[in-house]
Amino acid sequence: MKKAFPYQRILTIGCPGGGKSTFARALAAVTGLPLVHLDLLYWNPDRTTVSRAVFDARLAAAVAGERWIIDGNYGRTQDTRLDAADLVFFFDMPTETCLAGIAARRGKSRPDLPWVEGEDEATDAELLQSVRDFPTGAREHIRARLKARPHLPVVTFRSHEEIDAYLRDLQA
Repeated sequence: MKKAFPYQRILTIGCPGGGKSTFARALAAVTGLPLVHLDLLYWNPDRTTVSRAVFDARLAAAVAGERWIIDGNYGRTQDTRLDAADLVFFFDMPTETCLAGIAARRGKSRPDLPWVEGEDEATDAELLQSVRDFPTGAREHIRARLKARPHLPVVTFRSHEEIDAYLRDLQA
């Protein structure tokens, strides 16, 4: 008999290329929770971005839902999502793993950004630099935000093997 999954409002956060979106899709398939990719709220199909007000309204509508998995970082709005979540998956992966994850997407379509070609992302200098800077920048901000919410359960993944084991256990 499959275990019941007690969480209804879930975040996946962490370094780009670490596997957040892939995991979020797998988790949504197992749990039946609706999946919201922040990138789809922020980017238009013509590669322009929406205004801050439009993004915030879209995010507010998503967070107001009773059940969801929200995938992505977007530090400016992270507190809003953390305050509404009942579980966080934090992808605290090694830099090399994240850079390899981005390289592995090269030439592949992305369900979370269907109009982006893998080649564009794999050579995006700003994205690659954000991955290199993650351990001393965004990671510390995320850790501080999580520490400020001791009531909020956090599952931290540091390897793809941990992710795979979690999903296997969830499906057992």
